[in-house]
Order: sequence, then C-alpha cells, then structure tokens
Amino acid sequence: MRFLSVPCPARPVGAFAFTALVLTGCGGAEPAADVAADGPAPDARPLSEVQADVAASTPAIDAHDLGARIEWLAHDDLEGRAPSTPGGQRTSQWIADEMARIGLEPMSGDSYFQSVPLVEATLDPAASHFTLTGPSGDNALEYGPETIFWTKRLEEEVSFDASEVVFVGYGSVAPEYGWDDYAGLDATGKTVVMLVNDPGYATGDPALFNGRSMTYYGRWTYKYEEAGRQGATAAIVIHETEPASYGWRTVASSWSGAQYDLVRGDAADPRPMLEGWITRPAAEALFAEAGLDFETLKAAAAQPGFTPVALEGVTASGALSTSIATRESRNVGGVLRGAERPDEYVLYTAHWDHLGVAPEAEAGETLLENASDDRIFNGAVDNATGTAGILEIAESWQNTEAPARSILFLAVTAEESGLLGSEYFAVNPTVPLASIVGGLNIDAILPTGPSRDLVVVGFGASELEDELEAVAGPLGKTLTADPSPEAGYFYRSDHISLAKRGVPMLYTDAGKDLVDGGTAAGAAFDESYTAERYHAVGDEYDASWDLGGMIEVLEILRTVGANLAASEAWPNWYEGNEFRGLRDAMRPGG
Repeated sequence: MRFLSVPCPARPVGAFAFTALVLTGCGGAEPAADVAADGPAPDARPLSEVQADVAASTPAIDAHDLGARIEWLAHDDLEGRAPSTPGGQRTSQWIADEMARIGLEPMSGDSYFQSVPLVEATLDPAASHFTLTGPSGDNALEYGPETIFWTKRLEEEVSFDASEVVFVGYGSVAPEYGWDDYAGLDATGKTVVMLVNDPGYATGDPALFNGRSMTYYGRWTYKYEEAGRQGATAAIVIHETEPASYGWRTVASSWSGAQYDLVRGDAADPRPMLEGWITRPAAEALFAEAGLDFETLKAAAAQPGFTPVALEGVTASGALSTSIATRESRNVGGVLRGAERPDEYVLYTAHWDHLGVAPEAEAGETLLENASDDRIFNGAVDNATGTAGILEIAESWQNTEAPARSILFLAVTAEESGLLGSEYFAVNPTVPLASIVGGLNIDAILPTGPSRDLVVVGFGASELEDELEAVAGPLGKTLTADPSPEAGYFYRSDHISLAKRGVPMLYTDAGKDLVDGGTAAGAAFDESYTAERYHAVGDEYDASWDLGGMIEVLEILRTVGANLAASEAWPNWYEGNEFRGLRDAMRPGG
C-alpha cells in the first residue's frame, strides 16, 4: 500500500505561491513512499476466524496469542479504531470482554468502562482557507500539500482578516531557562509563526534548555496553548522533518479529518481561532515576501535574547467551516485484585485508539491514494501491539496466586488526539493517584525480533528503572536511552498524563541492538517504519512478523510488575527530576 501526497493544485497562483510550488513540487509534500517495502500485506482473515484464535489463547505470553490479538485490533472491520466511531466502540467493548474472560474485575464498580466525553470537530477544507497576503498578492495555501489547519474553538464558523504576521522563534515562554519568545510583543489579534522543537535541539548546547533532548516547550501542544494564552488569533508551526521527528505525510494524516478534544471551557483555556502547520518551503516563501531570510531568522531564534520579528507587509486571513458534535468514548480497565494490600496498585497502560478512516477523495484530490483505494489507518504497531500486550500480561496471571498488591490494566482512548483518554483518567482517576505504586506504559513496539538492549524513553527519570535493570540485567540486556531524545517521545505517550501529576511511570520500548543485524538493522527498521508506516495506511499486521523481541519486552515488563506487586517499596522519581516534588507532596514520607 502507498501513502501519497495530494496532486498539484490546478488553481492559478501568484508569484508568492508560484515560487514555493515550483521549487518543492506541490508545496513541499514528500514524495510517495512504498509502505509495503517488505512485500504486499497478506490477505486479511475474517474477523471471526481471528477471534477464534483469540478465544483459544492460553496464559503463556507467546507469538500465537499475541499475534491473534494484534491482528484482531488491526483488522479492517474496525475501520482504524477512531474514538466514538462504531469501530472504536466495538474495540473498547472487545477489550472489556477480553478482560472479563481473562478474569479481571471491573475497574469501577460493575463496569470496565470510564466514559470520556469528547468534542469531535471536522473541518470542511473546501469551505475553508488560510491565506497569506503580501506585495505579490493573495496566496491561499493549499490544504494538504502546503498547510494543515483546524480550530479548537467550539464554533462552526470562524473567520478573521488582515491579521499581522509575527515570527516568534520557538514560541516558548520558559522562565526556568530565562527564555521568552514573546518578550515585548502584544500578540492579541496577530498570527504567530514559530519553529518546531526548542532552542536546545537547534544548537545542541547542553546548557540550553535540555540540549538535544526535547523539553515540553518543544511540543506542538504547548506551542498552540501558549499562543492562546498570549492572545494570538492564529498559531502556525513550521514543519521540518528532523526537528519534528516525522515527515509532512504524518502531519497531513494526523491532523486532517475528524479531530477530537476533551470538553473544555474556552474562558479557562483560550485557544487561537486557527492552529496549524505549514511546510518549510511555504515558510521560506512567506519570509521572502516580507524581505526576510528564513534561515537567518531561524538561527537567530536559537540564541538567548531573541525577540519577535514582524513580517512587515504580510497579513493573514482565514475562514474555517467545521462541523462540531459531542461524542463519547471509553477508557477500559480491569483489576487483578491484590490479596494483601488491595488498595495499592501497579498500573499498566496502553492506548487502544488510532486514526480511523481517511476522508473521501474530492475532485480528484486526496491525501491517501493507492491501487486498492485503502483509506483505513489500521494502527497495527501503533498501538495494537501495546493493547494486545497488556492483555497478554493480564492473562498470564491466570491459574496463579493473586499478588499482594492489585494490578490495574488500563487501555485508554484518544491518545492520537493529544493523550485525551489518559488525561481524563489522570483528572478523574478511578483509584487515588497516591495509591498507584508506579506505572508501565506500552506504546508501539516494533516487530524487530530479539535484541541485546531495552530502550527507556526518558532515561534517567525514576527508580522504576532500577526495577527494570534488576530484571533485564540478568537476562543479558542493557538499558539504553532513547536514541532520538530530540523527538520528545517522553512527552508523546500516555504515561506523561500521570507523570506530570507525580505518579512514577516507565515507558520501555524494544531494543535497537538486534541479535540479528545489530544496531544497523535496528536503526534501519525504525527509520523505515517512521518514514513509511507511522500514521499511514501501511501500518498493518503481517503474519510474517517476528514477535520474538516483542515477547521479550512483555515478559520483562510482566516480571517488573509482578515484583512491584509483591513488594512494599514505593519507587520515586530520581532526585532532581521535575516530577519529584509532586510525588513527595502526594506521598509525604515516601
């Protein structure tokens, strides 16, 4: 299967737009990549046949059972597991049924479900626009190849005109780093344009922010939120593949179609009228229209003392037509009740949702296109693997004595929309957060086969790593730091929703030093998946996958959880960690 860029627009373009289009081939959209580079995906089995394999699963964590669960979750019949859709509801019900069949108790009273109220917003690109106006005239950026945008405001029609455009560097206000990209600027009514990631990544200076490791200030979620607090009318992030850690195809697939958010109050959580991304070539053309050089200002933005730069002579206007509906999705949780200290909990988390189905093609243009017209984002790796994994671990406790502490297995919704399900749980926990000993998060384990190491995302954060080392070390595995800390993965999965409230969380991934092929093979597989399958329709289950490495990870995490459930220890964040004070306040005296 293939994920393609939108065909070049047939509309007339002015000089401003024409330069970007000619230089980049449709505004910088990436060329098509074969997401089935390892061969065509096998014909899908009927879901009923897959379910028969699931129903015959045993307590052993093995390839047959794990593969069947991943195959079920990634099946076309679930249409990409989007929250609140029939496929999403079917998925959450299946997880609850599996938890009941395994023998877990409902996490809340007599229910395995925690209802998560959502707002679903779907932009109509044909009735919407984001236009930049300069000396060369109007440039309505092409939705898909040049820009992706949306609104978080609960309004069906939003519009603005003649908004001054200002470059605000990385869009960060970080007092602890002595940094303020909005210094001296009244952003009210303005369109702010900013870079992805943070200054530490750009310079590699370990004394600046956190060096190459992304901080929360580098996350797109923070940038839009800060722009709203500053009063901006529109907030635009300039996409570049390396600092974002993903290509434009990921932007186009992740932020088009239905978008979800928790029900929030605009007064307490102000948002710009328009939030979005533009390609780097579109940004270069924008800066040139104002007589500025993008690369020069990008370099200046990474230096202390940077102040906002107005793009003189350029204004922005936009109109967004959005259908809005209130929806409901569900977190799903089951409890293995502890025999001695049932009110103390070890937590396993994974998100069950994915991106759903791509919008229908219109007027011959589409973000997704291939010979079979596949529009389903199956999310086999992301995150059928994690959801199947926590069910495998839960099932492994069958026919064993109950642990001393309870174990809560939690499959959350709407991770792909901004960690919404885990955020809702963290704000509305079904057990007191102070009663959670620690959590183990599983998200998108690559089927790479056995490895000599384990990757710890956010390495050096908490004493849970000591627990992991005690299990993995005797097996000959070393713990390694995330090889791409600049990608900010520590802030991109559900564990962070609990971590930022003080709960120690461990996010472990499969190793990169493969027994068969070493680090070169591990890096190649990782890069191939990120470039060709991540958030693309090619993320499909393949029965030829080597699940050996995945099984190793799950068995290790099962043992770590079992050890925590048997002990009386309360792991904490390491001294100096940003979350240590929160945990200390939550549990005075340890």
